[in-house]
Amino acid sequence: MAQITKDMTIAEVLMMDRDTAPIFMQFGMHCLGCPASSGESIEQASAVHGINADDLVQALNEFIQGKDK
Repeated sequence: MAQITKDMTIAEVLMMDRDTAPIFMQFGMHCLGCPASSGESIEQASAVHGINADDLVQALNEFIQGKDK
């Protein structure tokens, strides 16, 4: 599966794997269906929510990589 990066939108990641939704929610991003989720990058959305984008991307990639095993 593809690597998740900070320049991807939340919607792009959810289209890759909807099972990533709980990870976004654990990081405080509860509005996954809002219009901004398809227009802002993970980095931009993280800044708005006061979240460390690198930590979120790492958690998402670890989750995705764990599913490949």
